[in-house]
Amino acid sequence: MELHDVWFVLIAVLWTGYFFLEGFDFGVGVLTRLLARNRSEKRVLINTIGPVWDGNEVWLLTAGGATFAAFPEWYATLFSGFYLPLLVILVCLIVRGVAFEYRAKRPEERWQRNWETAIFWASLLPAFLWGVAFANIVRGVKIDSDLEYVGNLWDLLNPYALLGGVVTLALFTFHGTVFVGLKTVGEIRERARRLALRVGAATAVLALVFLLWTQADKGDTGSLVALVVAVAALVTALGAARVGREGWAFALSGVTVVAVVAMFFLTLFPNVMPSSLDPDWSLTVTNSSSSPYTLKIMTWCAGIATPLVLLYQGWTYWVFRKRIGTHHLADAAH
Repeated sequence: MELHDVWFVLIAVLWTGYFFLEGFDFGVGVLTRLLARNRSEKRVLINTIGPVWDGNEVWLLTAGGATFAAFPEWYATLFSGFYLPLLVILVCLIVRGVAFEYRAKRPEERWQRNWETAIFWASLLPAFLWGVAFANIVRGVKIDSDLEYVGNLWDLLNPYALLGGVVTLALFTFHGTVFVGLKTVGEIRERARRLALRVGAATAVLALVFLLWTQADKGDTGSLVALVVAVAALVTALGAARVGREGWAFALSGVTVVAVVAMFFLTLFPNVMPSSLDPDWSLTVTNSSSSPYTLKIMTWCAGIATPLVLLYQGWTYWVFRKRIGTHHLADAAH
């Protein structure tokens, strides 16, 4: 296997890790309005991801940096063609981080309510827009013979991509709901389990339609396997949530996220951005990659740094593994 193929796989792994981890905290952000009934419950929801949300975003930074270094043509075309939606995502991530840190700095009702609104929208919009972006990449965009994007924003808002955005939003919300069920106690845990059943059922229908559409248009044997795994894991996660096995439900919803992202990348390879104008103008792992020497240096750096990052993040989740509830709050006024 050539190094550019290896780095395509590694970037796929980084995006998979990002959507698995950031997916559930996007979902928790959405649930601050859908599930929480009062200020204390919103605080509990935010506290479930408080120790880990910033570490989850490291996967995005690493995926973006790896794409820039390993496939500069892919990075340039992606970030120029998808400039506006990616800018909206970046602004949302900034606002979301500030909201987490500043929400409890002052006790006024209006201050906290405004930051909670920011958390909701800054979680919902990226969850939707990431699906739109990746669906467009899989579908193919207007890339010309100079390997440059020549479409416009409206080309990205096609029915397939919009459905992809709805699917990722629904899937991340379900992923977050079972995470809340896993991390909380009391009434909020019971309501999270009931909500997971409703959100999961809707997600299963939407995901099945979208994945079958993808398979019919771009799929092969590998993507078909990923489709079957995704659907089976999602249905089984619903069954686990129904009987109160939140740990299994969360693990299986995570498998669903992994399988969906894997299907995206399996349908792409060996392309990284297919051209809808002419297949010969598509960006591939070959014509968009860096030099072999650059990829070799990156491989050595990744081999040393990645295990350390994984160990640290695993330790963080272990330390903050216990369930929490409103009775654990030191000051219910916040």
